[in-house]
Amino acid sequence: MTTINWSGLTHAYGSAENIPDLFARLGGTEDDAVWQELWGSLCHQGSVYDASWAAMPVLVDIALGRAPGGPVHAVTMAGLIATDPDEDSRERYADEISQLLDVARRLRADPTQDAHTFVYLQMAVLAFEDGGIWAEALEGVNSEEYDLACPECEESMFVAFGSYGVFTSAGDYVTGTGREPDTEGRTELIPAAPEGLHGIGARLHGEAVESGRTEVATALTYVFGKATCPSCEAVFTVSEEVEKQWV
Repeated sequence: MTTINWSGLTHAYGSAENIPDLFARLGGTEDDAVWQELWGSLCHQGSVYDASWAAMPVLVDIALGRAPGGPVHAVTMAGLIATDPDEDSRERYADEISQLLDVARRLRADPTQDAHTFVYLQMAVLAFEDGGIWAEALEGVNSEEYDLACPECEESMFVAFGSYGVFTSAGDYVTGTGREPDTEGRTELIPAAPEGLHGIGARLHGEAVESGRTEVATALTYVFGKATCPSCEAVFTVSEEVEKQWV
């Protein structure tokens, strides 16, 4: 970090001169708070800055255990940074990305990771591989929903597959019309058959099954399955409409 002119770089709140001190504070009892501040500065609401890319060598040191702070935090932050479509930065930090990819794959295979962390590690692996929109879009698996528009009538809807049930809702199913069990405005989701999955869907589902993440594997069958618009009854593939949001 001493070779980086952090004061000449920027993050979400201006000058990045505070970043070395934040990384230096890792390894103690306040790590969660420090990481929260780092996330807010370097990856605010998914945005990436020149200081974010400059942090990649530091994140590699943490990921490899050469510096304190926690490999999962380092890998997932670096994964989000790697979704930035800055090809010059990606080329400049190609060695770091390669090292982080190895760590991310190893961490993803660790059976002690919880389901949410497993998904974030899947996203990081895809980001390091430059694997397309699912490096970001897969976060919907953790939030248990996607907010989509019908490809036919363009009405907004929620596709939900979690603690509130499995359905497509024409309204806000938590605070609005979808809360009551027999309310109008919901239609059924049809999961994809695992053996019928192909491409990225087959890969992600296979990784979840291989790692024993049955809840993630089940969610993915709905993400790559079919939904019916509650307004016009058009049938569409959920993943195709998710992908349109990131094109």
